[in-house]
Amino acid sequence: MAPSGREGESGSGAGLAAGIPYGPLLLTLAMQTLATMAAFSAPTLAPKIAMDLGVDGHLIGFFVSTVYGVGIASALFSPDFIQKFGAVRVGQFVMLGVVAMLVIAGSGGLGALALCAFVLGSGYGATAPVSTHLLIPRTKPNVLNLVFSIRQIGVPLGGVLGALLLPFVAVEFGWRMAFWVQVLPAVLLIAAFQYYRNSWDEDRNRTHRLFKAELWRPLYLLRDSALMRLLSLASFSYAGSQLCFIGFMALHLTERTGLDLIAAGQVLALYQISGVASRPIWGWLADRYISSIRLLGLLGIVMAFAAIAAGQLSESWSIWFVLLVAVTAGATASGFTGIAYGAFAAFGGKYRTEATALGSSAMFLGVLILPTIFGVIVGDSREYWHAYGLIALIVASSGAWLMLAKIKTEL
Repeated sequence: MAPSGREGESGSGAGLAAGIPYGPLLLTLAMQTLATMAAFSAPTLAPKIAMDLGVDGHLIGFFVSTVYGVGIASALFSPDFIQKFGAVRVGQFVMLGVVAMLVIAGSGGLGALALCAFVLGSGYGATAPVSTHLLIPRTKPNVLNLVFSIRQIGVPLGGVLGALLLPFVAVEFGWRMAFWVQVLPAVLLIAAFQYYRNSWDEDRNRTHRLFKAELWRPLYLLRDSALMRLLSLASFSYAGSQLCFIGFMALHLTERTGLDLIAAGQVLALYQISGVASRPIWGWLADRYISSIRLLGLLGIVMAFAAIAAGQLSESWSIWFVLLVAVTAGATASGFTGIAYGAFAAFGGKYRTEATALGSSAMFLGVLILPTIFGVIVGDSREYWHAYGLIALIVASSGAWLMLAKIKTEL
């Protein structure tokens, strides 16, 4: 990628609209939305599933953990398959995994749910590498972070659509139907990808040999590049912090601030909305005024202050200060992902697909580890400020290292 006036990032294009590849952006946004909606279907429908199958609803909570755990491997290995088969074909595989997961989940019991978590996870990690491979060559460098931030809206959008639509379908037609109704959009997206396959996959290498040295390229980037290590650490800590806020905010508010469950849910919804609204704003800023690396570092510092404030929440706090903490936490801990993927792609050089695969695996690992540590600390100490203090230390350190990092034009 050609250098620009800003540190390490690419040059400017002619105009905003001209630089956005609407076709690939819409299809990759749809892929992320439908895959995320499928991933969060089981937790959303957990009360109905648990009642019908006669099992502990908390067991279903392991569904998402399994998806992300398997997704770490699929993220790291997907660039190897993208080289040989093309990003469109791998994107179709992702959606085929979504379809298979939905059909299996809607047809069986608890064992089927466990199986389909592995099925979905086998493709879920490829969503970011596929998107990077399709978007980067078609995106003007001056809107790179904005485009990636818009694509990342698919994650909260999928969660919101699932939360709004699936319970209604489950009540009216049963929880199995809530899985099955998602099949048609996924199949239509597979067909839409096929329409563009010849032109978008023309760069595939049919002679590429799978499971050779290139399979480990994402890990080679981690080994060889200090900047990739810093970005991976920040992605790990920020994504883990995001899930700590999401997973514990409602419980924390009801226990310590006197809010009822409905009010706490509304605060959590505001957190999510802030995360969605901030993503394109951060992308625009990173394209226009500040390097994505520096902006990510700044978000980590602000995130740390939000975590410290969250740890101090009590009944004496005004609701307006509670809302301010939620908005700040959402805008940073939830809003960072678009520019993070943009940074991995921009600074990954010719290995941009592999770099975003590394980013995905780091985020997924953070989602698995940090909320677990957070829960253990809260369970042992019965105090939230201890856990939030640790989160603040981790994200502040990651942010400071990014602020001080030396940025090169290419890896």
